[in-house]
Amino acid sequence: MFESLSERLGSVFEALRGKGALEEKDVTAALREVRVALLEADVALPVAKDFISKVKERAVGQEVLRSVTPGQQVVKIVHDALVEMLAGGPVGENGPDPADSEIRIGAAPSAVLMVGLQGSGKTTSTAKIALRMTKRDKRRVLMASLDTRRPAAQEQLKILGEQADIATLPIIAGQQPVDIAKRAMEAGRLGGYDVVMLDSAGRLSIDEQLMLEIAQVHDVAQPAETLLVVDSLTGQDAVQTAEKFKARVPVSGVVMTRIDGDGRGGAALSMRAVTGAPIKLLGVGEKLDALETFDAQRLAGRILGMGDIVSLVEKAAEDMDLEKAERAARKLAKGEFDLDDLADQFRQMKKMGGMGAILGMLPGMGKMKKQVEAAGGLENKEIARQEAIISSMTKVERKKPKLLNASRKKRIAAGAGVQVADVNKLLKAHRQMADMMKKMGKGGMAKMASQMMGGGMGGLGGGGGAPDMAALEQAAKQMGGPGAPGGLPGLGGGALPGLGGVKKK
Repeated sequence: MFESLSERLGSVFEALRGKGALEEKDVTAALREVRVALLEADVALPVAKDFISKVKERAVGQEVLRSVTPGQQVVKIVHDALVEMLAGGPVGENGPDPADSEIRIGAAPSAVLMVGLQGSGKTTSTAKIALRMTKRDKRRVLMASLDTRRPAAQEQLKILGEQADIATLPIIAGQQPVDIAKRAMEAGRLGGYDVVMLDSAGRLSIDEQLMLEIAQVHDVAQPAETLLVVDSLTGQDAVQTAEKFKARVPVSGVVMTRIDGDGRGGAALSMRAVTGAPIKLLGVGEKLDALETFDAQRLAGRILGMGDIVSLVEKAAEDMDLEKAERAARKLAKGEFDLDDLADQFRQMKKMGGMGAILGMLPGMGKMKKQVEAAGGLENKEIARQEAIISSMTKVERKKPKLLNASRKKRIAAGAGVQVADVNKLLKAHRQMADMMKKMGKGGMAKMASQMMGGGMGGLGGGGGAPDMAALEQAAKQMGGPGAPGGLPGLGGGALPGLGGVKKK
């Protein structure tokens, strides 16, 4: 969602970093570009003005202009101001309070009321949150649809409940929303449920009847949380919707859906500042597990091209098969890496959203991600083709790729529906990966990490920079790969080294 904004801001900061010393006019000119970038991203005008004012006040101080790395200092100031805008105010030394993003749960059964306009993703978000509470927090959750107006709305929630193995309140035809809410809370008490999720009805626009109905349901259920669901693709309309709901209902948090879409991102940046209600969760896909906790610091890092290593590691830990990862780690420690291991890497990558999603979370990889995507070959279609090639091999061939002579390659290519050149491409990528794994076992990984850190990967503490891509390229070459773009082992041929070794605590 934030790609266009990230690209604009990246070019502005690149120009600042290229100057050995900064004058006030340089900062003013750069912030003018930042302001235009924010407005083009559909950020509310008052929010953009306030943001630029704060940044300029901090950035024209003597400690910045006379700093050894003034460009880096300005980037850090913009990062901190962006975090404050997303978090709704100044943050402490350890960043925003994580409790702001958590859903509060009261005495059982605790109600969570979902409100919003029709089509915002309210029903799907209800099921996503229920699944998250069930799996992550080990809560017993009951879902109930109060939407008696939209055709099949109650059936939709029932089907989602069956898919996620979460209980739903039985449907009684003709029952009104307030009565359904009463019955749901009673069922929650009698059934020993921790949480009752109430999916209220929506409208195409806000009207008095809608607000009256929600207020009555709120009085009956006394929810611990009233979550407003807004579609981030609607831009400033989402902010205006949030303002209107906030004025009539005690909204305690916001859930933003379709954050993975191609919208400009202004709604997400403006929401907290305009409404005062914290953003709790982000819907990042259609699947029921495609839900992320909102974290202002991480999102600011992604927008400024600093990546989000924490989210990447968390996602890897969630999606990883623990036993398989431990077996892979033991093999890698011995320098062993066959084509079955490469196939496992492909499968893990698909679980995590593909290489594009992974590169998007790595610091400084925004440009590489675009170059790789432009060249093609990193999306799930390409990964599926590579998997098909490996599947066309015998068990022995997968264990011992050196056995693959010309006739065997022809057979494999025919079985996978590809050209022999594609088989050779895969084998070359595997050799690079295997060589890299051997060097990792000889201390090469430490050297690579050292060079990356030297380039500023830990930048927030000392100036907010991204890794030195030249150092990263050189490290990749020393580790056995030909260098970026397309040169980190596996890019274009398909795998991200080391995911098999991620361990879950």
